[in-house]
Amino acid sequence: MMPKHWLPPAPEHDALLARYGEAYKWLALAVVGTGIIASVLATTSFNVAVPALGLHFGLGQHQVQWAITGFLAALTLAMLPTPWLLERVGFRRLFLGANLMLALTSVAGALGSDFGFIVAMRVLQGIAAGLLQPLTIMVVIRHFPAASQGRAHGLLGFGIVLAPAAAPSLAGVLLERFGWQAIFLMTLPFCIVAGVCGLYLLARSETNQRHPFDWLGVGILCAASLAAIDFITSLRQAGLMAPRTLAMLVLVALCVFAFVRHARRASAPIVSLSLFAERSFAMGAVVGLVYGCGLYASTYLIPVFLQQALGYDAALSGLALLPGGLLLAVVIPIAGWLTDHYSPRPVMVWGLAVFGVSFLPFAVLGASISYTGVVAVCMVGRLGLGLTIPALTVASLKGVRPQQVGQASMVSNYTRQFGGVLGVAIAAVFVEWRIVAYGAQPPGIHWAYSQAFALLTLVFALALVAALRMKPQR
Repeated sequence: MMPKHWLPPAPEHDALLARYGEAYKWLALAVVGTGIIASVLATTSFNVAVPALGLHFGLGQHQVQWAITGFLAALTLAMLPTPWLLERVGFRRLFLGANLMLALTSVAGALGSDFGFIVAMRVLQGIAAGLLQPLTIMVVIRHFPAASQGRAHGLLGFGIVLAPAAAPSLAGVLLERFGWQAIFLMTLPFCIVAGVCGLYLLARSETNQRHPFDWLGVGILCAASLAAIDFITSLRQAGLMAPRTLAMLVLVALCVFAFVRHARRASAPIVSLSLFAERSFAMGAVVGLVYGCGLYASTYLIPVFLQQALGYDAALSGLALLPGGLLLAVVIPIAGWLTDHYSPRPVMVWGLAVFGVSFLPFAVLGASISYTGVVAVCMVGRLGLGLTIPALTVASLKGVRPQQVGQASMVSNYTRQFGGVLGVAIAAVFVEWRIVAYGAQPPGIHWAYSQAFALLTLVFALALVAALRMKPQR
């Protein structure tokens, strides 16, 4: 973490409020949002580089996907200590330290010449991003009243999704002109702006609470997460009934049992089970897990499908996602307003339904889908995604007590990102499995991707079932 003497004197919250007035909460939101944009860019822009990396290093898709899965796994696990770190070092130093780490690893990754080193830098990038991403909910809860939190989430989401909306297009152009190394450097300008502005616009945090760190709880959750990922990859390598695959499944079940037992006995567990006593939060965590699985799997699959199955280059594959991403950026603030003025649950349900249905054209049409059709279908999917994001956050946190906001923020982000890790792994393994069955040439590769998109539709149907059960308890 960033040493204390590296920082200028931390501004006081009252002094900043006196200087900027009501505008201060928007300035703080903009600073944190800029840092989160950098972390989101690191998450989404790399998907376009999968075929180029495979060609450059002579690797298969199931090997190259570790640069993405490793990042997402590190991002997910790094979220676990965020509530404890907020208590120990405060919001300001945690944000600045994680932002600096993201900037340094981005530069190092661009300079790498070995695929193992690139995966290592991606893992470190993921740790930095994992520390940053739960802070978005914290800044909204701290600075905005409940009646305007939907709008704040919507405006924050506008910037966060506008970046990955343009990222595939920009990444494709950079990839064609400068190679995959340029993808690493996309985050750097945002890290610099967020770091400099954060030094002067983020107030000093009071850290009076000093709970001991729950090493055992974090260790159990890490073991469960890694075993679940290993279970997915083992399915392709060894099959469902192989001893290793079954051992990983049993290990996941044992870890879940052990964590529940530990959380009931520990004085300060990393995740308090009392959070899940409120049904809206518990079901929201399930929705976040399944939604994250479908979202990240689709973000991974679409660019690779366009290049491998339809034969488009990286630049055109990225451009196909741009209109939908721009629509998403416009829809999210509107969804935030709807969430503040109406019940968030129906807004979320409609969003999930639209997003899930958008994968059916890919599944039904397969290789016969036109480029214009891809653009149109992606726009429909992003419309549903835009409706879902603010409503899911507000609906999940509606019944959470103030003292549990830090943990709730971490759990909400953790479940969504862990779902993303599983989603990318499942998508990559599933496509490879079907290609082995059908062949790597048309029409076999087309059938493989069609079935993968059909699987995504089923995943969102499961998320919809959980969303319908998110009615708050009286």
